[in-house]
Amino acid sequence: MNPILAAGFIAAALALGVVIGFAVRRFLAEKAIGSAKQEAERIVAEGTKKAEAIKREKLLEAKEELLQKRNEQENELKERRSEITRTERRLAQKEENLDQKSEALERKNEKLDQKLQENDAVRAKIEETLAQHKKVLEDLAGLTAEEAKEELIERVEAEAKHELAQRLDELDAQFKDEAETKARNILSLAIQRCATDHVAEATISVVQIPSEEMKGRIIGREGRNIQKLETLTGVELIIDDTPEAITLSGFDPVRREVARLTLEKLIADGRIHPARIEETVEKCRREVEAVVKQAGERATYEVGIPNLHPELVKLLGRLRYRTSYGQNVLKHSIEVAFLAGIMAEELGVDAAAAKRAGLLHDIGKAFPHDVEGTHVELGVNVARKYKESREVVHAIEAHHNDVEPQTIIAILVQAADAISASRPGARREDLENYIKRLEKLEDIAKGFEGVEKAYAIQAGRELRVMVKPEDVTDEGMKFIAREMAKKIQDEVKYPGQIKVNLIRESRAVDYAK
Repeated sequence: MNPILAAGFIAAALALGVVIGFAVRRFLAEKAIGSAKQEAERIVAEGTKKAEAIKREKLLEAKEELLQKRNEQENELKERRSEITRTERRLAQKEENLDQKSEALERKNEKLDQKLQENDAVRAKIEETLAQHKKVLEDLAGLTAEEAKEELIERVEAEAKHELAQRLDELDAQFKDEAETKARNILSLAIQRCATDHVAEATISVVQIPSEEMKGRIIGREGRNIQKLETLTGVELIIDDTPEAITLSGFDPVRREVARLTLEKLIADGRIHPARIEETVEKCRREVEAVVKQAGERATYEVGIPNLHPELVKLLGRLRYRTSYGQNVLKHSIEVAFLAGIMAEELGVDAAAAKRAGLLHDIGKAFPHDVEGTHVELGVNVARKYKESREVVHAIEAHHNDVEPQTIIAILVQAADAISASRPGARREDLENYIKRLEKLEDIAKGFEGVEKAYAIQAGRELRVMVKPEDVTDEGMKFIAREMAKKIQDEVKYPGQIKVNLIRESRAVDYAK
């Protein structure tokens, strides 16, 4: 067979197969599509039926719900209508009641108006009668109504003053019975337990020399030695006609102590020249600093105050060379600490804080004179600087009443300070200031109306005042004494307390003939 022909047959057969396969496949696809369309139409028909059924069901449910809500609204509307009907009935009843009450009130108002008119007529008649009686009483008494009123007020005022004075006497007696007994017990116990020297040592400012020839050696050639001494110590040396003595003058007691020790050592050594003076001054300054530190540590140990800042200890030691009215300030501070602590223990207050405040209350006096501020201000500042407690700082600030004391410890420090300063022999006071204080007390007393004479007695501890009996009543004496004591407290500085004693004496003298 011809190969070309065979290839043609094969190609034709293949083409025919492809055509037949394509036709068969198309037929099958169309048949499948037809089946799918029928199935889809069936599903759509079933879905439509179900949707219509659901729609009918939902419509029925909506109609039932709507009907139910309509019934509920109708019921609610009926209830509201019935409630409105009841409310209208109540309002109508209230209106009827109000009308009845209004009519009753009108009738009462008419009766009240009638009674008021009757009362006005009676009042007019009473006032007329009172005026007649008042006129009769004024004629009988010889006084007008205003004069009688003033006399009555004066009598009531006098009676009130009398009763007030009696009440003041009762309160004073009651207060003194309770307060003075307890205060005396506490103070006496504190004073008995704190037995210090009555007279404290004073700072020495005079140096004894073996001979008059020593004065020339101290002055030195052309005054070089004395100038060197004064420059290094800051103290003035007074070399006068006083036999075998040299006076040291200076505001700073520590510098004066350094100068005293230096001068004593130079006199004992005999070698007095500028180089030796400079060496001795430095050595004595170190010795005084050591003594100051030891004195401060001894004071804190003696009082029993631990953990005191080292700078405060040094300032306490400087008080060893400071005096006030002849009283050594360090010993005074130790005494105040003991007194405040004892009184605090008796009262159940913090004794350690009271002692600490008492020891530090005059710490401001340790600063030299060229530092500005009072000793209270300086003491408060240094106590705050070294973290002392608020209670201790307040006690320092209040111990001279620069501020009002707000704590028991501040009051105890005040009391202890007054006890230490006012006990016999504690302080020296020059005659001039003493006389001025007595005269000031007498002048204050004489400045009050009704005072005839005034005498400051018992070294200014008592002010005895004679009043004019015709000008001052017994009741008025209480008020004058109180005002006089208050004025003394405000204007006079004094240790302890001053008794104001007013005396009123009336005498009647006649003679039998």
